[in-house]
Amino acid sequence: MSAHDFDFFHGRWTVAHRRLKDRLAGCTEWELFGGTSDVRPLLGGAANIDDNVIDLPGGAYRAATLRSFDPATRQWAIWWLDGRHPHALDAPMLGRFENGIGTFFADETFRGRPITVRFLWSAITPTTARWEQAFSPDGGRSWETNWEMDFTRAA
Repeated sequence: MSAHDFDFFHGRWTVAHRRLKDRLAGCTEWELFGGTSDVRPLLGGAANIDDNVIDLPGGAYRAATLRSFDPATRQWAIWWLDGRHPHALDAPMLGRFENGIGTFFADETFRGRPITVRFLWSAITPTTARWEQAFSPDGGRSWETNWEMDFTRAA
């Protein structure tokens, strides 16, 4: 756990997305699409930002992620800014890396009901990484993974 946990992510990436067509609805149909991510450090490495192009089947959009490390709590905070809704930041995801896996949580609402959101970072190598998002409608007793991204470092 350090301000350098996300150093692996600096640079340009191609992204293979896999997302459930409908979340928390018993859906098992996935949609596949591509994208890119360009990540750079901020604050001397204690933060970073990425600029994303997400090529949804219905049309591409841009989004950004801001991550910052708090040395007092030894936690990262992650904020998502969706270019389709540029005045709204999602609630920060809080968490840390342990044994090569980054785990982050936030309480949010989805379609008017409270949920817990979990991000996992795993399979981290110099040229690949994996991110996944899951929702829990029951306080973390059960999880539905609904979005996966496989990152490959761009040449």
